[in-house]
Amino acid sequence: MKAKVASRAGGDSFQSVSDSICGWWWCRLAVKKSKAEKDPNKPKRPPSAFFVFMEGFRKDYKEKNPNNKQVSVVGKAGGEKWKSLTDDEKAPYVAKAEKLKAEYAKKIDAYNNPQAEASGDSDKSKSEINDEEDASEVGKAGGEKWKSLTDDEKAPYVAKAEKLKAEYAKKIDAYNNPQAEASGDSDKSKSEINDEEDASEGDE
Repeated sequence: MKAKVASRAGGDSFQSVSDSICGWWWCRLAVKKSKAEKDPNKPKRPPSAFFVFMEGFRKDYKEKNPNNKQVSVVGKAGGEKWKSLTDDEKAPYVAKAEKLKAEYAKKIDAYNNPQAEASGDSDKSKSEINDEEDASEVGKAGGEKWKSLTDDEKAPYVAKAEKLKAEYAKKIDAYNNPQAEASGDSDKSKSEINDEEDASEGDE
C-alpha cells in the first residue's frame, strides 16, 4: 500500500515537473512567435536624452580606445560621463530627445489611427469642393453681369468669340480630315505651277 502511495506521489511529482517544462517551452514559443510577428512598419520608440548622448560618446570612445571590445566598458564610461554633466551641458541632448519624442508621437498616432490620417485626405477633398463652390459663385456673378450689359457693350466680346469659333472650326476640320488638308496643299501647288507656266509662255 505504501509503495502504491509512493508511486502515485512520484507520478504526480513527475507530472508537475513535466507540466512546468511544457509550460516554459510553450511560453518561449509564444515569445518567439510574437517577436517574429512584430510589424516592421511600426515606428520605433525614440531614444532618451542619455542614449542620444551615448550615440556621440560611443563614437568618440572608440576613436580614443580602438583596442576596447567590451560594450559594457563603453556603457559604464558613458554613464559616468553623463552623471558628471551639468544641466546646461545636457540641454542639447534633452532638446533633441524631446524633438524625436514629438515626431514619434505623430508617427505612432498615424500608425494607430489610419482612419484619422485618411480624414486628412478627406479635408483636402473638402478644400477642393470649397474651391468649386467659389468658382460657381464667380460664374453666377459673371452671368448676372453679362445679362445687365447692352448689345453695344457685348459686341466686342461677341466679335472675339466669333473669331475664335472660326479658328476652332478650321482646326477641328483639319484634325478630322488630315487627307483633305494634304490634298488642298497639293491642288494649290498645281495651280501655282500652272500660273508659272502661263507666265513663262506669255514672256515668249
